Amino acid sequence: MAEAVHNSQQARRGILRWAAIGLMTMVAACTSGPRIIPQPERPPVQQPVEQQPTEQPINPGLPQDEARHRVALLVPMSGTNAGVGRSLANATQLALLDTNADNIRITTYDTATGAAAAAARAIEEGNGLILGPLLADDVREVAPIARRARVPLLSFSNDVSVAGNGTYILGYIPSQSIERVVDYARSSGITEFAGLIPGGLYGERSSTAFLRAVEDAGGQVVAMETYDGRSGSLASAVSRLGSNPFQAVLIAGSGDTAGAAVPMLRRTDGGASARVLGTELWNSDSNIGAKTALEGALFASVSNTYYRQYATKYRSRFGASPYRLSTLGYDAVLLTVRIAREWRVGDPFPESRLLASDGFAGLDGAFRFGRDGVAERALEVQEIRGGSTVTVSSAPRGF
Repeated sequence: MAEAVHNSQQARRGILRWAAIGLMTMVAACTSGPRIIPQPERPPVQQPVEQQPTEQPINPGLPQDEARHRVALLVPMSGTNAGVGRSLANATQLALLDTNADNIRITTYDTATGAAAAAARAIEEGNGLILGPLLADDVREVAPIARRARVPLLSFSNDVSVAGNGTYILGYIPSQSIERVVDYARSSGITEFAGLIPGGLYGERSSTAFLRAVEDAGGQVVAMETYDGRSGSLASAVSRLGSNPFQAVLIAGSGDTAGAAVPMLRRTDGGASARVLGTELWNSDSNIGAKTALEGALFASVSNTYYRQYATKYRSRFGASPYRLSTLGYDAVLLTVRIAREWRVGDPFPESRLLASDGFAGLDGAFRFGRDGVAERALEVQEIRGGSTVTVSSAPRGF
């Protein structure tokens, strides 16, 4: 009997213990929140790509970006030419903002630490177009790498020898400037020309372009002298040049060089009344109009009409004045934005569109690429007059 009672008490204690455990579980559930009930029958929710953090790559290199074209900017961001490189980089960003181009991503790579390495990294990270480099030597390093990857190159160089085979030159070409100013001078009745040419590669190309331009215009080069950086070289060249009579003289150097040469030229018999002609280099000199010795001189260059507006906006945003060359970066982005309308994300850049016969429009006016990869530009002729420059022959609006 006692054993039965004992067993009955144990059973009741067991029931009470399990009841208490159940009650504790319910209380814990109420105080800790609802339980998560797996629902394996429902497919997992896929998050949109744009909600993924763009600054945290899944794989080495740039973050995944499925909605934008990747474009590389190769410029010097350190070293001697860092100022120009930063100005070009700022110009590309300003162009993206001005065009509201949210389908293009531009990543900057520093060529001062190695142009070839910068290009290899840009291609590895999926960029389909390269803007830059700035220097011709860097273009020579980058071009073969880009060509193997079938990535077009829009360089800011003006060295035509690096153009072709997928490399395009956006820089201002001396021969085009010389041809334009010679044609204008010839149309005003000038037939006898002289040339004062610097030594080096730029001078060699300028002299070749000058001789061809004068011949094509129906004029004659009656004298041509070269000078270099040695003391007295410029004065000697001017003295030799001035022994021959001529109606116009091309000074294929900087504005400072021309400003120093003209007073000496006026003291010679041959150059006392000659019209002075300059090249595109003069347009990068913000003080060219203030050089009184150059009063009445002519030079051909890209138009400054839109540049002044751009420079004001640039200074407002970046707190500094832009380099004149920086418009090449801005116009390269305008070109890219236009072609991007027909460029599907993930596809190779449609290089054939670069050869559109109607060309492109930019801050520097109309331009188009020839089969040789060199940008042909619509240039205006400016005259230095009264401390400023005045356009005496407007640039064509198109081709």
